[in-house]
Amino acid sequence: MNAPANTARPQLWILRHGETEWSKSGQYTGLTDLPLTAEGERQAVSARKVLDEVDFDLVLTSPLRRARRTAELAGFPDAEVEPLAVEWNYGDYEGVSSDLIRKDNADYLIWTSGVPNGETLEEVAARADAIVQRVLNSGLENVLVVAHGHLSRILTARWLQLAPVEGRHFVLGTAKVCTLGWDKKTPAVVRWGL
Repeated sequence: MNAPANTARPQLWILRHGETEWSKSGQYTGLTDLPLTAEGERQAVSARKVLDEVDFDLVLTSPLRRARRTAELAGFPDAEVEPLAVEWNYGDYEGVSSDLIRKDNADYLIWTSGVPNGETLEEVAARADAIVQRVLNSGLENVLVVAHGHLSRILTARWLQLAPVEGRHFVLGTAKVCTLGWDKKTPAVVRWGL
């Protein structure tokens, strides 16, 4: 993926949704449509403090309610639903923690082992690539995506033109914000985990 040809260099802001019961317990939460916990709602309201000073040209959100509610509480009730921004479909591992999986397979790592009967890392990366291209081709200055943990990490890797597996290096807590932008002409992490 290349930087836009024009002089406008968009920034991609990412807000991970607030806490849910499963994010709190460490269970994989892909397409299960869980609500935010009370703490998750507080986290989303707090994220607004970070985002209030930015004039967003476009705000996108995953269609899952934990992301939509986070967008609403963070000040973006009219965010556009972006179906590509859903979390990784974890297949048979939906609702299971990686610690539990490692009891049977000590070397398990989702980034290299994948998930049975779910999406491959490459399929998730293809969705992330489409979002990145939309932002790069938009001509807009600031785009916010309200999404999920693994998808946000893969979005970051793809923005940086890294292999999707490199998303494993970018941990993003619930309701935390990061900004992806540029170091001159090089895609870069501008802020992380605000």
